[in-house]
Amino acid sequence: MKKIYLFLPLLYAPFVWSQKRDSATLISQVTIDAYKKPASFISSTKSVSVVSENVLSQNTPERMLESINQMAGARMEERSPGSYRISLRGSTLRSPFGVRNVKVYLDDFILSDASGNTYFNVISPELIDRMEIYKGPESGDYGAVTGGTVLLKTKDSENLSSNVSIGSYGTFNQSFDWSEQIGKHFAEVFQNYYQTDSYRQQSRVQRKQIFIKDRFQYSEKGSLKAMLMYTDLEYQIPGGLTLEQMQIDRKQARPGTPALPGAVVQNTGIRNKMVLAGISNEYNFSPNFSHFILIQGSYVDFENPFITNFENRFEKNFALRTHLNYEKNWNNISLAYRFGFEGGINDILVKNYDNNKGYEGSPQNFDRIKNTSGFYFLSQKFNVNSKLFTDISVSLNSNAYQWERLYPQSENNRAVFKNQWLPNVGITYMLGKGFSIRGKMGKGNSAPTNEEIRSSTQEFNINLNPEFGWNKEFGIRKQFGNSIFVEGSYFDFRMKDAIVRRQNEAGQEYFVNAGQTVQKGLEVLLESKNFDLKNDVLSKIKFRFSGAFYRFTFQNYRQNERDFSGNDLTGVPRTTLNGLMNFTFFKKLFVDYSHFYTSKIPLNDASSVWSDPSLIGNIQFRVPVDLDTASLNVYLQIQNLYNNDYVLGFDINAFGNRHYNPASKRNFVLGVKAQF
Repeated sequence: MKKIYLFLPLLYAPFVWSQKRDSATLISQVTIDAYKKPASFISSTKSVSVVSENVLSQNTPERMLESINQMAGARMEERSPGSYRISLRGSTLRSPFGVRNVKVYLDDFILSDASGNTYFNVISPELIDRMEIYKGPESGDYGAVTGGTVLLKTKDSENLSSNVSIGSYGTFNQSFDWSEQIGKHFAEVFQNYYQTDSYRQQSRVQRKQIFIKDRFQYSEKGSLKAMLMYTDLEYQIPGGLTLEQMQIDRKQARPGTPALPGAVVQNTGIRNKMVLAGISNEYNFSPNFSHFILIQGSYVDFENPFITNFENRFEKNFALRTHLNYEKNWNNISLAYRFGFEGGINDILVKNYDNNKGYEGSPQNFDRIKNTSGFYFLSQKFNVNSKLFTDISVSLNSNAYQWERLYPQSENNRAVFKNQWLPNVGITYMLGKGFSIRGKMGKGNSAPTNEEIRSSTQEFNINLNPEFGWNKEFGIRKQFGNSIFVEGSYFDFRMKDAIVRRQNEAGQEYFVNAGQTVQKGLEVLLESKNFDLKNDVLSKIKFRFSGAFYRFTFQNYRQNERDFSGNDLTGVPRTTLNGLMNFTFFKKLFVDYSHFYTSKIPLNDASSVWSDPSLIGNIQFRVPVDLDTASLNVYLQIQNLYNNDYVLGFDINAFGNRHYNPASKRNFVLGVKAQF
């Protein structure tokens, strides 16, 4: 049977149903926002994937994994329920926890802190109406990252809906969303509660979230936006298993050893309370000249009972973004400039104690860390005859740390990284209607995050340097009539001082610079419109297929006497194939059928341990029911349709080969969404 399944992603490349207009629109016809630099997808110079609402509807209530993994070059991993990583072209090489080396924005606001870490798991998938994923360094407008940038968009149209679902392993999800135009205000209130016992021991999750925003059009020239988000997230961590332990019992948490207790005994997990608030103002002085400014702050209360210690973090964050914009249009030429600054301060008090079965014990180390980072940027867009589109930008990036050990002794130090000029040039040329070619070249730079400067070893790594490199790529986009869209992109990224994760025998992580990497890859996309078959049985069909084919290797990388040069980049599969197909039966039954194929993955730098390849199928059934006062969408999601054994997130370079975090077997979610 598995041999038959292997061909399904190639023959059937699924897409999903939505009653909104984007279900009938090819990606080439979509306009991307690009953080207030709108452009049509077909003419964009960016390497970008657009995740519209119909793709987002594939997600289960707790994560955005299914929709992100439909995008070529983007990969979301789940080490344990509630613990997610996002890899853009291999960027999880350095991310054992959270999202690093990927900048994340929520509407106008900045979700990433000044050090580059993002608590992506505080966001409910149901809050997000659309995503734009920018792969590779964008430098100019987004600053110093080598992985990429993710823009999350909440609703911009009126809506009143409620969603309730239940599922396997005690899963329960409830959400409410209201958005409405009231005079000069457009307001949204979103609330979500989610919980599950999950598949493995020690993996319960509970998330409570509320989100409020207001867009106030106070004049014809100006608008003010305000946002408040609060999330209370708690999840247990079962820990990684060896291959032998996983084969004996996939559901078990990390067992104890003669030297160390296990995950259940230590009640390992994460408790994260986060509040984020901000305000932005956009004002048009004239049709050609405008100004934007954003001010925001956040507070994080973070607890992490681990095998060897209990960590408490109290984080205060402040960020500012501002830019001046000039645009001018002539008959056949358009020109735009943007000059601005984005910066942030990340101030953390971190306290480590002995972990007494999930409670604080004797103190180990208390430290204060302060990170300041920022960048000035200048960008230019120049378009000629709606045929030639250029986007040229440069940014000057700075980053510095200072830290102080408060207990058991007193000491302090600082690290100031060299300022980096990061240029980026993109050109697109329209060869004909719906047919474009593009070229792009840019430099990326990414400094260590707080958790890498001071990792779970509780030592400060003064020898860790930022990673940096140049990316070059070429792409083709072609639309065939109004039916089929294809895209292909080839890139070559050379990175130096790549930051790589290590683990000691206690399971504590630390980080080193790993010489150079050579990252070459091909990414493809094939998408169709929603074909009307004019048949009462099989009414409509739509498909989507994406794939990434990578050759990522270490170069000039030695670890003591061992030479890893030429080895595959740790944690990155060579091949991923993703398919999504939508069928409409009897004009009333909507079936969404998806596949995710991942080739084997090297799990350590020596390339001596590899994962097995995996093919996972999901299916979703939807039935709309129209009532007098509401429209109901009743749905059934079946995940891991073929009941395969697989892992959604590996612990790379894990001590004792504890690489494996088994994912659940076949499971379901049954729910109803009411639209009023």
